[in-house]
Amino acid sequence: MPERKARADALRNREAVLTAADELFARSASPRNVSMDDIAAAAGVGKGTLFRRFGDRTGLIREVFEARIEPLRHAVEEGPAPLGPAAAPQDRVPALLDALLRFKLDHRHLSLALEEAGSGSPYEGASYAWWHGVLRETLERMPGLPGLPERTEVAEGAGSAGGVGAAEDVGSAEARGEAGGRRGDAEKDARGGPSPDPAGNCDFTAHALLAATRADLVEYLTDQKELTPDQIRARLAAYVRQVLGEGRTS
Repeated sequence: MPERKARADALRNREAVLTAADELFARSASPRNVSMDDIAAAAGVGKGTLFRRFGDRTGLIREVFEARIEPLRHAVEEGPAPLGPAAAPQDRVPALLDALLRFKLDHRHLSLALEEAGSGSPYEGASYAWWHGVLRETLERMPGLPGLPERTEVAEGAGSAGGVGAAEDVGSAEARGEAGGRRGDAEKDARGGPSPDPAGNCDFTAHALLAATRADLVEYLTDQKELTPDQIRARLAAYVRQVLGEGRTS
């Protein structure tokens, strides 16, 4: 009985701490203003309990964040479309990003605190790595994406300036051959070189898309630009359509 009671007390204390931290971050003007002392007092536990259970402030923030985002992660791992793994990739990519953005809008200061926590790179955190992996794998299942467009503005411009028009002016096979070579070079330049790397492009595209959901950007757009959550979501959706290509998302 004493051991079982101790475990029950530990679970209650943990939930009290997570709830207190969550509420304090939600109410704070800045996540930097929330200290371990504040959280301990709000949770009704000793400060030493926090350090024994969570290690430090960064560890506490990570655990609060993971506890709150767990339902969303579960929906991504096992849920139905459009978030779940069975969804069509062109539908899943925008749905994943919108869901992550909505979470960060709802937990703005908690998300910002996690990005600012510790001295390491936020890109090396477990949560970021997980989202990046899911997004990258989904992008890899999209046909024709990324970085391998069938036509590009650079290629079309090269063709009109030095392609068919040049061949017609000169009227020779040599001119047509030179034009074709220039057009091919332009296409290679537009794709980043003669040897495209689809896997690398998917990896980079996942990073670029996730950058549009960063908590510090959400904070700036909300506080400085005074955009509403619906406006931010609409602009993210438009950006995703642009990155993926118009007509790729439904």
